[in-house]
Amino acid sequence: MREVYINGWGLASSLGPNLDVALKNLHTPPAAQQRVILGLDQSFPYFAITQSGSNWHERCARILRSVVAEASAMTCNGAIYLASSSLNVGALEKNETHCQNIPDFLGQLAKILDWQGPRYWINTACTSSLNAMLMAREAISNEVIDEALIIGFELENQLSIAGFAGMQLLSKTESKPFATERDGLVLGEAIAVLRLSAQTSRWQLAGGTQVIDSSQASGASTKAYQTMLKQTLADAKVSIEDIDLMKVQAAGSIPNDAIEANAINNFFEQSTISPPALLSLKSLLGHTLGASGAVEIALLLEIIERQKWPAQQKNTDVNLRVELASKMPQKTRTILACILGFGGSHTCLAIKDMAIK
Repeated sequence: MREVYINGWGLASSLGPNLDVALKNLHTPPAAQQRVILGLDQSFPYFAITQSGSNWHERCARILRSVVAEASAMTCNGAIYLASSSLNVGALEKNETHCQNIPDFLGQLAKILDWQGPRYWINTACTSSLNAMLMAREAISNEVIDEALIIGFELENQLSIAGFAGMQLLSKTESKPFATERDGLVLGEAIAVLRLSAQTSRWQLAGGTQVIDSSQASGASTKAYQTMLKQTLADAKVSIEDIDLMKVQAAGSIPNDAIEANAINNFFEQSTISPPALLSLKSLLGHTLGASGAVEIALLLEIIERQKWPAQQKNTDVNLRVELASKMPQKTRTILACILGFGGSHTCLAIKDMAIK
C-alpha cells in the first residue's frame, strides 16, 4: 500500500481571498459581520468572505477557481471529493437558476474546473472534509486513483444560520474557544482545496479515523473522543508521546468544549503525560461546517511553513484544565487535527512533517 501526501492547498475565507492575505490578518483578523435572521428578530456575527459577485454562481466559480489555482491543482487528474453541508442552498435562496439534484451540481463544479475525473459528495456534517480525506487516502493508498482533490465547500446561506440559531447554538458576540464566558458558535463561509497524491512531499497524511456515537445527536462524547485518538494513533503507527500539536475543535460551545477538554485530559493522564500544544482556529475563521476540516488544515500547514503563530484565547476556563498554545511548539513532527460533528461524528487525522526527523 502506498503512502499518501498533501501536495498543495489553497484557501479563501473571512481572513482573505488567499493564504498570503490570511496570514497578514492572523493577528488583526477582520471583524465578523452581522446577519439578521428573519422571523427570529435577532442578529448574529458571521465570518463572510469579502469577495463579491454578480450572483451566487459567478461568485462561487470565481472563488473556487482561485483557490484551486492556489493549491496548484488545476492539472490534477484524479477524483474530486466535495465536502459540504449546504452545497448550493445559497443559490436556491436567491431564486437563481440552480441544479435540481446533487449529481448535476457536482457536474457543474467539474465544468467550472474543466474536470474530467470522477467526483463524489461527502456530507457527514462538520466532519465532512476530514472524512473526505480519509476516503481519498484509502483510494490512493490502494492504487485506485493517483491523485485527489479535496474541496471543502461552504458558502453563506440563511438556512444554516437560521438552523443553528433556532437550536440556540450561536453566540451573539464572538467565538470564545475554551473560555469561561463562551456562549456558542460563530459560523463562517470558506472554500478550501487540498491536493492529495502518492507523490512524496513534506506533509504525509499518516492516518486517521472516524468514530460515531449516535447517542449524542448534536454533541460530543468523551468516550468516543478518546477512542478516536487511540485509533488514529494506531492507524498512523505513532505513540502518544509522539504528538507535538493538536488542532482541536474548540468552537466555543458550552457543553462540547468541556467534553473535548475532559477527553483530552483523561486520554493523556492515562499515560501519565501532559497534553501537547493545543491550537484552535475557529475564532479566526468561524465554524465553516462541512468545509471546516479542509479549511483549518490548509491554514494550519501555511502557519507552520511560514512560522506565523496566531493569537489564541487567553482567558480559558480554569475548570477545563486546558490552555491554548501562545506560541508555536519547537517541534511539529506529528500533528493531530480533530473535528466533531452532528450525528455523533468524531474524526481525527494524523499528519506528519517529513522535514523533521
